Order: sequence, then C-alpha cells, then structure tokens
Amino acid sequence: MVKTILLMGWMHLICDFVLQPICLSQLKCKSWWVEECKKNNVDFKKYQGDYISALLMHGFTWSIMILIPPMFLMDVPNWLLIKFFIINAGVHAYVDDLKANRFKINLWTDQLIHIIQILVTFYIIVFNPTLLGQN
Repeated sequence: MVKTILLMGWMHLICDFVLQPICLSQLKCKSWWVEECKKNNVDFKKYQGDYISALLMHGFTWSIMILIPPMFLMDVPNWLLIKFFIINAGVHAYVDDLKANRFKINLWTDQLIHIIQILVTFYIIVFNPTLLGQN
C-alpha cells in the first residue's frame, strides 16, 4: 500500500510538472487564446472554447497517470477505476481552470487540492470501495 500511494504522488509530479509542456500550460489559459487571436488578427469566437479542451485533456492525462499504480499494484475493480478516472479528470480540469483562468486560487492551493484528490482516491480504493457504489 505504501508503494501505491508513493507512486501515485510521483505520477502526479511527473504529469503536472514534467510532462506538461509549456504549450499545454498556455493552451489551458483563455487569455493566451485571446492574445494569439489579437496578434494574428483572427476572430476569437472560433477558438473561444479551445482552452476547455486543453484543460480536459490535461485532466484526463493526470487522472490516468495517478490511477496507474493502483491499477497494477492492487486489485481494483474496473468500475471503480472508471469512476475515479471520470471524477478525478473533471475535478483536476476544474481546479486548473480556477487557477489559470478565474484566478481564484494559487499554485499552492491547486497542488493541495490535487494531493487531496490522490489521498481520497487511495483511501476509498483501500478502505471503502463501496462508497462510490457498485454497478
């Protein structure tokens, strides 16, 4: 179990800091799209939702990465992995939006929330998998 939680944390660091290129960090920011459209004399309406796609893609990637350790080191039912994938991807994208676009939280709060996501995911997988219900 200790290996699993440590690897989940390690995967978080890799995905949120190492594998997230600068361009993805920019693509998640609505202001980047606005500026690029201004620079290139392009109508922003065409691209106004593209930052949301970048937020979701990063959320999906992060969610997969943190679920790899429990997927391979523990006996986790597929239905639970799928639920955690969807929940964690959505929460991650929303939290990143609060930081990058709404300026409601800073990087410290963003990272604290992501660590809490990992701890809650681990806790439910280990101690109470029925908390999310079975299909």
